[in-house]
Amino acid sequence: MSDQPRVKHWIDGEWTSSPTEKNSVNPATGEVIGTYSDGDAGTADLAIEAAARAFATSGWRHDAMGRATALSRLADAFETRLGDLVQSLGTENGKLNNEAGYEVHFIPRALRFASGLALLNQGRVAETKPGVQSLSIRQPVGVAGIIVPWNSPAYLSIRAIAPALAAGCTVAVKMPAQAAQTGAIVAEIFASVPDFPQGVVNFFVESGDAGARRLVESPSVPVISFTGSTGTGRAIARAAADGLKRVSLELGGKTPHLVFEDADLAAVVPTIVASTTVFAGQFCMTGSRILAHSSIADELIEAVAKQLESVRPGPAADPESQIGPMIDLAAVARVDAAVEEAIAAGAVPIVRGGPSTLPHLKGGAFYHPTLLEVSSTDLPIVQTETFGPVQTVQRFDTEEEAIALANATEYGLSACVWSRDSDRPMRVARALEAGLISINSWANLAVEFEEGGFKSSGLGRLGGVASLDDFLEYKQISQAYA
Repeated sequence: MSDQPRVKHWIDGEWTSSPTEKNSVNPATGEVIGTYSDGDAGTADLAIEAAARAFATSGWRHDAMGRATALSRLADAFETRLGDLVQSLGTENGKLNNEAGYEVHFIPRALRFASGLALLNQGRVAETKPGVQSLSIRQPVGVAGIIVPWNSPAYLSIRAIAPALAAGCTVAVKMPAQAAQTGAIVAEIFASVPDFPQGVVNFFVESGDAGARRLVESPSVPVISFTGSTGTGRAIARAAADGLKRVSLELGGKTPHLVFEDADLAAVVPTIVASTTVFAGQFCMTGSRILAHSSIADELIEAVAKQLESVRPGPAADPESQIGPMIDLAAVARVDAAVEEAIAAGAVPIVRGGPSTLPHLKGGAFYHPTLLEVSSTDLPIVQTETFGPVQTVQRFDTEEEAIALANATEYGLSACVWSRDSDRPMRVARALEAGLISINSWANLAVEFEEGGFKSSGLGRLGGVASLDDFLEYKQISQAYA
């Protein structure tokens, strides 16, 4: 145990500990891989105080070029540690190497884009009447409280931190306990870049929610950026409303694949399978719903089922693995209970996966993919985010029916349209109630463009130019000069 990493909090330019220390566990084996200091409300207070002091006393919020330089150098620093992040995500998060590589490759790009945004914060000026000029400027709001999920902790932390820093805010970041080791590498990289004044960036780890609650409740934190479940997002929005503070929420999803009769099934099938096996289905954009035109439904279902049945579970360390573990055994039990409930309610199992019984995976949180055919969107398995490798398939006959079925949940984070028609994909994309539409592809993200959800999938946008909006205040200044 003494040779294993011991994670501390990075607060006010120093590594600090908490009295309670807990274990980090490899979900593929159940083995302890290190320890972490478990933070609480007091830890969050220290992070908030440091960030508030840095905002008030350092030149960070006033120096746009300094912020741009710091973020650019941070991108360089991350590029030298991407391999360490991939290894950590595989060991602690269960991601296969290609999946972890996909996650971390966004980080330098997002930081360089944010570096440019730091210099883009421009206002307006106009002579509103003779002898009077009015200016509209945007200023950073102050301390940003950032609450990071465990499923993609490396990139999703940067996705929120980067625009907050570009805007001139300082940050107090809660990292999840399930990703404490990965979070420590992220913090180490920030600590290695001297361009950030002391206290501008602060990280703490906690297994509970007392520290996160303190971020939401504190009057010193005017904006919260949260990525996670819709239920938790609603609770944050309610609590934040008391202080009239801003919230940026990217929440749950039930991504549908709309597969039309003219779709290229050779491209569709492997992508649909990947959309449920990547991150073991623990992804807000997991392709959990297949909507298939009746004329090709049988062929599509048979092909998807065949590939799902052959998916090989295994740890990141095994290059033959095709799906990694879920985050823990509790998640496995939760997903399997949802599948059992769906079958009891009338869903037809096409591929009944479930908890792995393979001897060489004993002790790991592995779940074989499941495919269920449904005839109603009212089933909980259709309406609720499963957050595991489970897909439903439902048939449709017309374009209008496909759109109605796709929109028939409270979620609206992403959707996929599969068709070789030249006009239909754009027509359907405009009618879908979702923030990201991928045409003949899945989860086709670009950090240079806005990302976020419709309906219960969230508020605000990360990525793109609009990512600054939640972290800036408008101020009007009027001057009579004649």
